[in-house]
Amino acid sequence: MKKIYIATILSGLMLTGITACKKMLDVTPKSQITGQVYFKNEGDFEPFVIGTYPSIRAFANSITYGTERSEELMQGPNARLSTAWSQILTPTVGTINYNGQYKAIGSCNLLLETIQPFSFANAALKNRLIAETLCQRAYTYFFLVRVIGDTPLMLTAITDDNVPLLPRAKTTDVLKQIFADLDQAISLFPEKTYVNKYRFSYGAAQALKAEAKLWSAKVAGGGTTDFNDALTAAAAVETTGVSLLNNFKDITTTRANAEVIMSAYFQRDETGATSNYALNALPFLSTVQGAVNIDSIPYTLTSTNGQSGYEISLKSRQLFTGLTTDKRIPFTFIAERHGTAAANHFWAIKLPGNKYPDDRISDNDVIMWRLADVYLMEAEAYAGLDKTPEAITYLNKVRGRAGIGNYTGATDKATVERAIFDERGREMFFENKRWYDIVRFHYGGTINAYTYVPNLVGKTTPLFWPLSATVLAANTKLDQTQGYPK
Repeated sequence: MKKIYIATILSGLMLTGITACKKMLDVTPKSQITGQVYFKNEGDFEPFVIGTYPSIRAFANSITYGTERSEELMQGPNARLSTAWSQILTPTVGTINYNGQYKAIGSCNLLLETIQPFSFANAALKNRLIAETLCQRAYTYFFLVRVIGDTPLMLTAITDDNVPLLPRAKTTDVLKQIFADLDQAISLFPEKTYVNKYRFSYGAAQALKAEAKLWSAKVAGGGTTDFNDALTAAAAVETTGVSLLNNFKDITTTRANAEVIMSAYFQRDETGATSNYALNALPFLSTVQGAVNIDSIPYTLTSTNGQSGYEISLKSRQLFTGLTTDKRIPFTFIAERHGTAAANHFWAIKLPGNKYPDDRISDNDVIMWRLADVYLMEAEAYAGLDKTPEAITYLNKVRGRAGIGNYTGATDKATVERAIFDERGREMFFENKRWYDIVRFHYGGTINAYTYVPNLVGKTTPLFWPLSATVLAANTKLDQTQGYPK
């Protein structure tokens, strides 16, 4: 009898999407049990699907891969940045072990293989669960494609503790599977609005598709067709009822707001992950003591809840130079000031956490997609098609909310693409997307990552990660990521 290893997903935290409550709840851990025993009726499937979301949250919260290699951060007084930030990646340093991703994929495969024969009294629920699972698998594969490039493609369930030994599939083939999963999911979602913004939906599937199509267009060489597909997906997102917030501050501090398409949920004192990646950015009291503007700094009392680990870099601050009316600045970073002396620290406060009676806690949601992000995707796709007037229209939607006025620069493709890249640096700062932007715009020819990212200057470190020695030793069918010694 086949066994399935589901401890990873069923010992996670459930999102109670059936009710209006957004709280994450503990789920009783399960050991190795048979699929036939676990899936007895239709009511067994939704807990299983919900139980996979902690994996999705972990991937969305992976600042090492989404941000640290970019130009956004610099060391704080209690330095936390290391190998990825320093671009010191070798087959033995800073590698990725992707077992967690493949356990999540295997769980998705299990549900997709198991659910089909079951008859549901609520057919819409069955369709939604299949659609969510397809999105979970697509998201996980997209994470891997952006981190390691060519990726083993596993489409069968994990039936024991061992991940099947598979060679890398070409990035283009993995992207093809991602788009097949998303297209099927899009066709299955029974509603076009948002039932729960902490779970995949029609809008989130379209946002993921738009982002993946831009990656395919630039990094995988898909070009015009992919740019057009990205525009179609992004336009579909616009029909789902999302809208820009008037107050930029509310974007990351108000949960599941009107601009959010999908978020990963965080709550104080929950089991599993009690803090998001901004824990390392929040300063703790002893490192800001004496600042004349200390009451404006979102500090924590102890280094347990804020670690003063990193700050916004000079290069990211320079993106705001001259934009004195930019409404985003007070909710993006703050300069720590001591009398008349020049500011000595610049704290990233995009995710300020929430202040409780005993301390501040870094428990803001991690936003996976929001409408301003999608508008900038549309600007990027139009620019890729050399339709710069349309690109500027979408660029101005974001600039307008920021209060910096319409774009007035040159309208040639190269200049507009650079304006979009810089605007993403301002709008999406510290939302765990910058490194992926850098890789995409590098392959698109807008920037040269090796001259743009300070810690890459003079280095030849590949833009993709090396596989760990553990992964390579366990699977002789794998080759090391191109550019690293074997």
